[in-house]
Parts: sequence; structure tokens; C-alpha cells
Amino acid sequence: MRPIGTATRGTTNPNRLRRMDRWIAAAHGPALRRADAPLAVDLGYGAAPWTAVELLQRLRTAEPRTEVAGIEIDPERVAAAKPYAREGLTFLHGGFEIPAPRRPDLIRAANVLRQYDEGEVAEVWRLLCARLAPGGLLVEGTCDEIGRRHVWVALGPEGPRTVTFATRLGSLDRPSDLAERLPKALIHRNVPGEPVHAFLRDFDRAWAAAAPYAALGARQRWITAVRALSADWPLTGGVRRWRQGEVTVRWAALRPDAY
Repeated sequence: MRPIGTATRGTTNPNRLRRMDRWIAAAHGPALRRADAPLAVDLGYGAAPWTAVELLQRLRTAEPRTEVAGIEIDPERVAAAKPYAREGLTFLHGGFEIPAPRRPDLIRAANVLRQYDEGEVAEVWRLLCARLAPGGLLVEGTCDEIGRRHVWVALGPEGPRTVTFATRLGSLDRPSDLAERLPKALIHRNVPGEPVHAFLRDFDRAWAAAAPYAALGARQRWITAVRALSADWPLTGGVRRWRQGEVTVRWAALRPDAY
């Protein structure tokens, strides 16, 4: 079967996806531990295999039996990654059809759909979610080149569940700076009248109101702002995740009309 999809630019850097991986290990670790033979897919890992190698390391802190399959549509990238294969880590040629040996418990697609048209996102989500094992998770999002700012959507077999915003707090001027890293489903929706625009507007206002807490550090200011934001928006998780520079909101609150 010809792989489904097109090759991305393939840029990657070590430690770029640490924020996403950290969240996955915390949020999806229990599901990996329940799986008979937990398998995670790093879809579109790029010109170098670093993100797949790191995903294996990080998920094994949550479940030591986890295996990772890196999947790339460019056969030359697969060949270049083969020397890094080892126990629990394989590299496969493929695309959105996910040619893994069994249905994965996790598919991570970072900085892949950013290069597609917005109108293609829903169908790709459908294809990937259909490949998940029961109880599986798809995490699809975008980050900057060194992983300081990241936004991702988490989806189950039934569809989108949540959107997570994550940042290095010391580099943040205001929460709406994260808008430049919105995933393809949302990045063109950051305009007045759209829910994601309203969310970021309210987050900026809460951040400004929490300015006195900056004297205690950026983390305390962030926690205070997120706590205020939770009065009007359906946030999930709690202070333990907020302390990591994260905030997760239910998809239904940000969902564009097209979805």
C-alpha cells in the first residue's frame, strides 16, 4: 500500500517534544499500564530519529513494557534512522495508515499537520483515531523549534477531547504568545468571534490581573492566572499540571463550527 500523506519539512531537534511527552506520560500512563503490549507511534519523526528515541525513554518511566514505532513517509529518513533501532524501538515506512504490527495505544503526531490545509485535518484525525487500540490516544499539535511553546489536541477513538497549552514560563510575555503554535485546526480561528480567540483574550486578562504575583516568580503568576481562568472555562487537571507551565481546556469549549 502506498503511504497516505505527504512528506513534511522534517526539521527536528533533541528535547523538542519534552513538554508533550511529559504530559502524555502523566495523562496516558495508566492506560499504557493496562495494555497487554503497549505500543506508541511517533508519526512523522522527521529527518533525525531523536523524538522517537526520547519518546521511548519517557514512556518507559510510566510503563517499562512500552514499545515505540517511529513512522516516516520518506524512505530515506527511515533508512537513516535504522541504526538507532534497538529493543523496543523500530522505524517503519508509512503514513496516516499507520503500518504498525498492531493497533497502537498512542499516536503522537507533532508538527505534521501544520503543513496541511485546515480542511484536511478532520479526515486525518478520523484516519488516525480509527487505528487506535481501544482506550488509545492521539496527540496532535505544534511546537516551536526548541520546544518552549507548544499546543496540542488530545483525541480518543470518539474524537477530540482536550486542548493543552504548554510553555517555558520564563520566556512568556503573555499567554496569547502561544497563539503562533496553535495546531492547524485552530490557528486560523484566532480571530474575534471564535472561541479560541476568546479563551486567549481571557487568559491574557487573567495574566495581567496576576501581575503582582510575578514577584514570587513566573510559576506563581501562571498558577494564579489559570485559577482565575477556571472560573469561566472548563479546565481539566489541577495545580500539579499548572506548575509545569500547562493548562488544559476541554475541546468542546474551543471547537470551531467546522468540527
